[in-house]
Amino acid sequence: MTVFPVKHSALLRQPEYLLPRTELVQLIQRLTHNLVNITDHSGEFLLRLDDGRVIDTKGWAGWEWTHGIGLYGMLHYYQQTGDQATLKIIDDWFSTRLAEGTPTKNVNTVCPFLTLAYRYEETRNAAWRPVLERWAEWVMYEMPRTEQGGLQHIVYNNENTQQLWDDTLMMSVMALAKIGQLLDRPEFVEEASYQFLIHTQYLMDRQTGLWFHGWTFDGRHNFANARWARGNSWLTIVIPDFLEMMNWPEQHATRRFLQQVLESQVKALSACQHSSGLWHTLLDDPNSYPEASATAGFAYGILKAVRKHYLSPEYLPLAEKALRGVIGNIDEDGELKQVSFGTAMGSDLEYYRQIPLTSMPYGQAMALLCLTEYLRVYL
Repeated sequence: MTVFPVKHSALLRQPEYLLPRTELVQLIQRLTHNLVNITDHSGEFLLRLDDGRVIDTKGWAGWEWTHGIGLYGMLHYYQQTGDQATLKIIDDWFSTRLAEGTPTKNVNTVCPFLTLAYRYEETRNAAWRPVLERWAEWVMYEMPRTEQGGLQHIVYNNENTQQLWDDTLMMSVMALAKIGQLLDRPEFVEEASYQFLIHTQYLMDRQTGLWFHGWTFDGRHNFANARWARGNSWLTIVIPDFLEMMNWPEQHATRRFLQQVLESQVKALSACQHSSGLWHTLLDDPNSYPEASATAGFAYGILKAVRKHYLSPEYLPLAEKALRGVIGNIDEDGELKQVSFGTAMGSDLEYYRQIPLTSMPYGQAMALLCLTEYLRVYL
């Protein structure tokens, strides 16, 4: 019997995976189950407003960016696997929430409409079209702007006048672009492109390639100069997703610009990754705690960008090390540990170090995104 030597060749030998596919699928299913069953038993994380509203950012029955990211993570799993149980969770959420009535409009409550736009693209459910159109028109024409036309980061409890935040592109701009494509509203798509450019101008740190959490035109500064991990991870997620959505040719100027912005960030990330695979909640502060949701976002964005040829394969080990760190922080109940709570703009760096750790839908969803992207290696 002849046994041919193949172990010496990366092209010939059996690929090595982080874990068997069946185990990865089981992990994704546990994450999803945990996501839709998170409960704020103590009420510690409820957002109470003086008009009587109580916003549940943690439980599944609310309407916030936390739920929008949860839906988006599940959408990716459904799109790749066709899993009907996951699809039912998504569609049931929209059926129930829309029947209850939409919330007040802000940067964060726009977020679920990105997933609804993809569902509309697949189903052409006529009842969804006017809702998508109304919310996109609000972003386009009524949402407050900063100087120079940036989307002002208005949220449930604060207008944040003249402020740009680094998560706005994920929370509102992606939905605007997708709805613009679906409804043949090219002005929406162009506005989305402009928002990427203006946010890069004021939030990217030219010295490091990382991003600051925010910028204000009132005083013209970047607040605490916080290079905050999860804020940065939204850019790592959103740039590859936006480039894929736009499908521009390789020499398109905005594509080339955003690719080099992404590469500058990822190159900087490679220099500050913790030995566990996670990144610190303040990326350049090794004394701040390691944070898992940001790490999952970085892993997803890098994996996808390499797959789509937006980034060099040299960054793949960075993402795989991050994946190991994420998997190592998922407990038996499917909860991603080491997740920081929703974080407002800090006036000093100590504010970020003191943000509590707790299970959140977006932590689950960001883990779903990176693990679902990794599922592609088995194909």
